[in-house]
Amino acid sequence: MKAQIPLTLERGKRTLRNRTVLAAMTNKQSGDDGVLSDDEIRWLLRRAEGEFGVITTAASHVQQGGKSWEGEMGVWGDHQIPMLTQLASGISSRGSIGLVQIFHGGLRAPRSLTGTKPVSASVNHEKDVDEESRELEELEIESLVKSFGEAASRCERSGFDGVEIHAAHGYLICQFLGLKTNRRKDKWGGALKNRARFLREIIESVRRETSVDFLVSVRISPEIPTIGVSLSDSIKLARMLTEMEVDILHISCWDAFASSEEETKDQRTLTRRFREAIPTDFPLISTGSIWSSEDAEFVIGEGADLVGVARAAIAHPDWPIGLSDPEFDPQRPPFTPQNLEEADLSPKFIDYMRRWRGFVTDGNST
Repeated sequence: MKAQIPLTLERGKRTLRNRTVLAAMTNKQSGDDGVLSDDEIRWLLRRAEGEFGVITTAASHVQQGGKSWEGEMGVWGDHQIPMLTQLASGISSRGSIGLVQIFHGGLRAPRSLTGTKPVSASVNHEKDVDEESRELEELEIESLVKSFGEAASRCERSGFDGVEIHAAHGYLICQFLGLKTNRRKDKWGGALKNRARFLREIIESVRRETSVDFLVSVRISPEIPTIGVSLSDSIKLARMLTEMEVDILHISCWDAFASSEEETKDQRTLTRRFREAIPTDFPLISTGSIWSSEDAEFVIGEGADLVGVARAAIAHPDWPIGLSDPEFDPQRPPFTPQNLEEADLSPKFIDYMRRWRGFVTDGNST
């Protein structure tokens, strides 16, 4: 099976034991101070034992003002390093590569959690957000760029192999990329080159603050019409990233089998579109609705070098091992609370999953 073939990354000559990635997964298990809990560490280490090639942590805010939800892990303070070190050591000893996903919530970092008015590329508001954001000043943008680099340094000092810069899903970096959420008239807005400046400078900051062997992955959304992220821009952005000191491009498709929603005449999958747009040897992760061996092989056949899963890994920590069977097609939701307990989810994590429609048998069914 192609998903079980090792992959060697150029930087540091790291060899991944297979092509599977545990994608970042919100689980709300960290402390109010952003420190990792034993429960969150246990959840991630169980997936490393299950032989995922790459383990990605939940999204981790780089400044206190970037927190988007309760129980979110942080990488903004040195007090967080001891537990980060414990996690990094455990991932490494179990044979996986460890990445910390770093981000800032921007518009989606509510005052109720941060004590401050949310910020964004421009003045923005969206459904289910408590209040309108204010536009970041240039000095604040430069401070944020620095914070991403400092957070990456903290991750490297803790023993992680790299970071994944979260530029997807409508959070702050993505708000800079979107035409509708970034209406600035200065060097941070306008043409794609300017809207991508924030992300480019974050990458450069991370590189300045870490060693030459430290890995940098960037996760982007192919298209989000509501904030003005188009597929054509995302493909151009992907080409830009392959020309920078980026090691892996991660496209978050939601459905890795689907084609573009905006370019309906082109039926190629999003994975195929990106594979054909970037160098053939540039590592590409694709995620979205992947469950079975057949699914994983299809996505790799479309051009992905690595396949990422989140939901499939929640109840199936040994998912990569299962891929050795071409007929592997694990149980889909709903799962009983006992199923999830046996997969090393804490009561807090299980309670969070009850909010997902149809995921837990005694949870939300609508």
